[in-house]
Amino acid sequence: MEKKMDDKQPQTISEEESPNPMMEAMQAIGGKWKLLLLDTIRRECPKRFGELRREMEHITHTTLTAQLRELERDGILTRAVFPEVPPRVEYKLTPLGKQLIPIMDALCTWGELYGKEKPRVK
Repeated sequence: MEKKMDDKQPQTISEEESPNPMMEAMQAIGGKWKLLLLDTIRRECPKRFGELRREMEHITHTTLTAQLRELERDGILTRAVFPEVPPRVEYKLTPLGKQLIPIMDALCTWGELYGKEKPRVK
């Protein structure tokens, strides 16, 4: 892999060089919807696709599907399809996803404090 530094020659990154942990986390859970999806699922787990659509009314069907697939691909959620008519699909946190619960709790606590203390624009 090559890494470009300003206008200098590209440098090779060795396989042993570890990525930035914050970048790793942001790639897995970053973006507009992922943490909100995870928070919704953790509050009532497992969660059906239709329930997510109703509770997250501002997300499009396509975006919801894409975000859920990414979270599943990254090992944060599992998806269970039940062979029923109509089909039932449920999502729940994996053990890796459950490790995010204290982080989401801390973010919610911080969000409450920030909401009370943030500077008000006049």
